[in-house]
Amino acid sequence: MSSNLASVKLAIVASHPIQYYAPLFRLMAQDDCLSIKVFYLWDFGVTDQVDQGFKQSLKWDIPLLDGYDFEFVPNVSKNRGTHHLFGLQNPSLFKQVMAFEPDAILLTVSYNYASIYRLLWQMRGVNIPIIFRGDSHRIFTDSSFKPKIKRWIISAIFKSFDACLYVGKANYEYFQYHGIKSKQLFFAPHAIDNARFMATEETDYQAKEWMQELGIPLGHQVILFAGKFEDKKRPLDLIRAFIDANLESVVLLMVGAGKLEAELRQYVRENNIFSDRIFFAPFQNQSLMPRTYAAGDLFVLPSYGNGETWGLAVNEAMGMGCPVIVSSHVGCGADLVKPFENGLIFEAGNVADLTASFHEAMGDRDRLTRWGAASKKIVANYSYENVIVGLKQALAAVL
Repeated sequence: MSSNLASVKLAIVASHPIQYYAPLFRLMAQDDCLSIKVFYLWDFGVTDQVDQGFKQSLKWDIPLLDGYDFEFVPNVSKNRGTHHLFGLQNPSLFKQVMAFEPDAILLTVSYNYASIYRLLWQMRGVNIPIIFRGDSHRIFTDSSFKPKIKRWIISAIFKSFDACLYVGKANYEYFQYHGIKSKQLFFAPHAIDNARFMATEETDYQAKEWMQELGIPLGHQVILFAGKFEDKKRPLDLIRAFIDANLESVVLLMVGAGKLEAELRQYVRENNIFSDRIFFAPFQNQSLMPRTYAAGDLFVLPSYGNGETWGLAVNEAMGMGCPVIVSSHVGCGADLVKPFENGLIFEAGNVADLTASFHEAMGDRDRLTRWGAASKKIVANYSYENVIVGLKQALAAVL
């Protein structure tokens, strides 16, 4: 197999059209060294379907299929989705990928689906290298016997991969823990469409108008959460810490939806002295997210447990010039959050520590502004261009 990257045909297997990947695929399609085709296992994101986390039907309002070659692989699952092992069942995946005659295959979807296990089994003996890009980590660990079995199983699966793209420090350590050698690992940072998440006069104006619509008092600072109201995000920890902090001229804006929404609103009603300082806004589609982050003076992601792999909302917020506070279980913390430079990291699940972080961050407005400027500089290196650099290094190594 030639290592000439000017002629690489790359088959990309993806779960479904995703707002974080579509711009990357468009950029890859423009690269003279790559000829790509994306194989989607599900049509969520481009058709109206219920999101399991937001608990509502949605369809992303930005183009996800423009500018690159793709095809959908029929999914025969009776309960389609990425929330369980059998949610992606695509019997014709191997045949469709082979028809493309790729030089290499890139998996951007987790291996833990029926279709991927089947594909890896069918690829045995086929002389086409497989590259895997994942974002798991071991920041939260379990000392029981079960994880030891899990480690053995995952390490066995990873032997199917010729190279892996790691998105950050914690992810690198995860791959090494499961037997991937350093020479098989290539840095392809977790990234978002940085050009779309860039503060402008227009987004600032839109944010101010929106804040007036929500009833947020003029001149108040905004601590922002944007995401799914679900257990792993720990939104109740955030509300409790905000109430305990009792900050003057500061409000908390909770943007999103999910199964915990009723519980969160009830908790705020029970602490009614803070009801005029805690605001809820509904799920915001992709075109409104720059405005959403522009409304925040500080972005917080308080996740707890191993469910929060990276936290791409942090990239988005930083691109918009937000300082950030994340818990110690958020995968991007070691890469993106520099304590007292662009934000803070608190002990996951520790409401008192988050409360203290609020006091520290909001105690100096000028410093908070400097933190926001530092966020923009730090996240600029986490770009699609650098993802492609890492991908090409991996391709050169395996072809």
